[in-house]
Amino acid sequence: MEHTAHISQGTTLFFGALLASMILALALEEKIHAKKSIIVGTFAIFCLLIASGLGIIPFGDIILPGGHKLHMPVYIEAVDWEVIAIIIGSSLFVDVTSRSGLFSWVAIKLTKISGGDPLKLLWAYGLMTVVFSAVLNNVTAMIIVGSLTAVSLNKLKHTNKLLGFLLIEGLLTNVGGLLTLISSVPNIIVGNTAGITFTEFFLKASPYVFVATAATLLLGARLFDIHPIRLDQEKKEAGELVKSFDEKDSIASRGFFIFAAVLLVVFIGMIAATSITPVIKDLGLGFVAMSFAIIVLIRFKHEVDPFYRAIDWDLILFFIFLFVIINVMEHARVLELIGKGVGHLIGKDGQGKSGLVSLLLASSVFSSVTDNIPLSAMLAKILSAQGISGDSSLWWSVIFGANLGGNITPIGSASTLVAVTIIHKHELSLSFLGFIKKALPFALMQIALAVCYLLLLH
Repeated sequence: MEHTAHISQGTTLFFGALLASMILALALEEKIHAKKSIIVGTFAIFCLLIASGLGIIPFGDIILPGGHKLHMPVYIEAVDWEVIAIIIGSSLFVDVTSRSGLFSWVAIKLTKISGGDPLKLLWAYGLMTVVFSAVLNNVTAMIIVGSLTAVSLNKLKHTNKLLGFLLIEGLLTNVGGLLTLISSVPNIIVGNTAGITFTEFFLKASPYVFVATAATLLLGARLFDIHPIRLDQEKKEAGELVKSFDEKDSIASRGFFIFAAVLLVVFIGMIAATSITPVIKDLGLGFVAMSFAIIVLIRFKHEVDPFYRAIDWDLILFFIFLFVIINVMEHARVLELIGKGVGHLIGKDGQGKSGLVSLLLASSVFSSVTDNIPLSAMLAKILSAQGISGDSSLWWSVIFGANLGGNITPIGSASTLVAVTIIHKHELSLSFLGFIKKALPFALMQIALAVCYLLLLH
C-alpha cells in the first residue's frame, strides 16, 4: 500500500525534538531511575500514538502472492528482527557453549601466553576483537570476547581492570567493523552503491584499521592505567599465579568440550560465509545464530529454562522499541532532513576537502544518536544522485562516519550497547554520560585519524 501523506516542516521538527528528548532522557538514565527499555519504550508509545493520529505512518493489509491478505501492525515490520535474532541466538550459543569449559580454556591459554601481564592480555584481546568483528558481526564478537575477558581477569585477580578492558573492546568492534565490505551493514550499503569491490575495500580500509587499533590500545592502556609488570617480584608472583592455572579444571566432559570447540569454529565460519552460501544467504545471520543456539541447547534439552532466563530482556526490548522510534522518524522525515542537511555540506561538485571532512564529521555525529543503516542508505542515495564517482573519498567519509560514530554514545551501535550490558552484568557502574566521558577521547582520536587518512588519500 502506498503512503502519500504530506508531512509539514513543523511536524518533522516536532518529531526531531522528540528524538532529542529521548536521547536526553537516556543521558539522565540514573537520575530518572529507569531502565533503557522503559525510557525508549515510553517514547515509542508516544511516537506511535502521535504519528498515527497525524496520519503519517501507513496502515493496511499486505497482499501476498495468490491474493492472500496479511494484517501486520506497522510497529512489527519496523523492527529489524534479524538483529534481534542475532543477539538472542548469539547470547544463547555463547552461554551454553561456555558450560563446556571452552571459553575458560581459551582464556587461561591466553593468560598463560601473556605471563599474567595485563598489558599483553589487553593487546591479545584487542586484536582478537578486531579480527572477530571483521569476520563475524560486531555483536557476536563482543559477546564472545567479553566472556573470555571476564574469565581471564577474574583468574588473574585483576577485576578492577575489567571496565577498561570491556570498554576498549566495545570501541574496537566498530574499528574492526571497517576492515571488510561485509563487516557491517553500512559498509555493504555504501560499498554496493559506490561499486567498491571486496578486495578494494579491504586494501583501502586495512591501513586505517591497523593504525586505529594500535592507537586505541595505546590510549586505552594509558587512560585505564593498564601497564606491564615491571618489578621482578611482581613478575615472579604473576608467573607463579599463572602456573597454578589449569585449563582442564573447567572441562567436565571432554566429549562436550570437543563438540563445543568444533561447533564454535563452524559457527564462526558459517557467519563469515553467510553472504556467499546458497539458501543460507537468503535466511540471513539471524537464522544462523538461532540455529546454532538450538543445536547447542539440545545438549541441555530438559533444563533450558536457566539459559532463557539469562537472556538480557532489557537489551532486547530496548532494541525493539528503538527500531520502532527510528521507523517513525523515517516516516516523519526526520532522517530525510538530517540526510539533506548533510548533503548540503559536500557542496555541488563534492570535490572540496572541506566537504569531505564535514560529511565524515556530520555522519559520525548523527550515527551516534540514530540508526546508521537508514542514514547510510540516504547518504548513499544523495551521493549517487549527485553523480559522485565510485573512487571519490566522499563514499569513505560516510563509511568511516557511520561506523566510528557508534563509539561516541552507548546507543550509537549494537556492540557498544552490548559492551555496556556486559559491564552492568558484572556489577560495574557506567551511566550513559559516564560512557560518553570515557569513550569520547577514543572516538575523537579515531575520527581525527580517519580525517587525516582520507585527506591523505584525497
